[in-house]
Amino acid sequence: MKKFLAMAAIAAVVFTTSCKKDVEEIDPDAPKLDGVSGSVSGVWKAGTVVTITDQVWVEHGKKLIVEEGVTILIKDGSANASNAPIEFFVDGSLLLKGTASKPILVTVADASKRTFANRYAGLWGGFVGGNNFQELLFNYVTVEFTGALCQPNSQSVLAGINEADKDRTAQILTNNPKGKIVVMNSTFRYAESDAMYFMGGQAIVMNNIIHTIGQTDNDGINMKAGVKVDIAFNLTFSVNSNGMKLSSSGQSPERDQALIRAYNNTIVNSGWRRVKNVKGGSIFLEKGALASVYNNLILNSKMMCKTPKWNNPSPADGADHGSILDYNFYASGTQTMIGHSLLTVDGVTIESAYAGYTMADSDYWHNGRNGTPALEENSLIATGLGTPAITFRNFGFNSVPLHSDEYNKSWDFRVTSADSPVLVGANGKAPRSNFGGNYAPYFMGSGLTIDGITYRSPAPKAQYGAFGTN
Repeated sequence: MKKFLAMAAIAAVVFTTSCKKDVEEIDPDAPKLDGVSGSVSGVWKAGTVVTITDQVWVEHGKKLIVEEGVTILIKDGSANASNAPIEFFVDGSLLLKGTASKPILVTVADASKRTFANRYAGLWGGFVGGNNFQELLFNYVTVEFTGALCQPNSQSVLAGINEADKDRTAQILTNNPKGKIVVMNSTFRYAESDAMYFMGGQAIVMNNIIHTIGQTDNDGINMKAGVKVDIAFNLTFSVNSNGMKLSSSGQSPERDQALIRAYNNTIVNSGWRRVKNVKGGSIFLEKGALASVYNNLILNSKMMCKTPKWNNPSPADGADHGSILDYNFYASGTQTMIGHSLLTVDGVTIESAYAGYTMADSDYWHNGRNGTPALEENSLIATGLGTPAITFRNFGFNSVPLHSDEYNKSWDFRVTSADSPVLVGANGKAPRSNFGGNYAPYFMGSGLTIDGITYRSPAPKAQYGAFGTN
């Protein structure tokens, strides 16, 4: 990998607040580590404010531990020596060990740019697990303002992962099928890129919040060939395209079929800001992926899970026919998109979630459509606007605008009663309650061991989505 010269230090910055987003105050008296660039390893001590001024990387065989309460400030725009947006490149091990009371924040250095108006500005690159990365751990981390357009000297371009002047680095991008990844209890927001784009690795993705992703495109969790992953108990809100895109694109003798378990996730207001085509809506299952997708709550999103070319399973067309897509709840409030940008499919205008779920679509393979009951036989699909009804502790099922991309930290997606359809189902449909065989998570038993600690996937729950009553 090309090495870059270090820059002179810049002063630490104090966080400013905005009426449009929650921001954490940076302690002006916190210890500082300024002017960081080049190869990094060792430990960034708890509570330190680290300012990164040019490209940084963790070399293969080396390890960087970031302790609780660290704030990482990254220079936006093209950095001096590299003349490219900064990416945090990892070929060794990067362990971000925040806690619930002292999370880690990764944001831009210029406090004046940390605003809701810049949510899709793509001010820096993102984290890249390179061709030989070993371990990535994100625990109680907030990552924001990523998605800068790659340039010829971007580290991901030099490594042959991204293309200059075309690709935007995801908030976390990986490219080694032998690497290990655990992403948990973290928040990924304000990105003109995917939140996670994994082209390799054994992974657990659980208990995260992903919101306000992509101005005209992009997905929340995007999986490709070379991945074996459990995706569970995550919340996505206002992802431009799909909350989850599950694909085995790129499969080869060196890069195995994508193996995916995706269960108990809550996907809210997905797909409404993508109006140029019908690709985005909630979940996209395609191109040879072998996936089990069940007990997810798709709430006020534009479409059901799409399975293009299901009749032709291959890494170029449809998903593996061993996949499970069933026992999901497609819930629709009463909101409509009338007066806003609307998408029309085969003469049908998608003006509400209910209309999107129930339209005739060649990529919906359920309840006998397209001549087969292969998928979604047991899924609960809205029977009308606001029906079945859901009462959340604090979320406007029938009031939050479908196209809104402003996440409210006070929302509470737990339901208020034990007889909620989120817990018991409705109309003869209920969540899956038996989790053996292909419903069993890959890493619930043996887990994944990173830096000597074993992390395990959570057990599935007999409920739709990530939140029950507790």
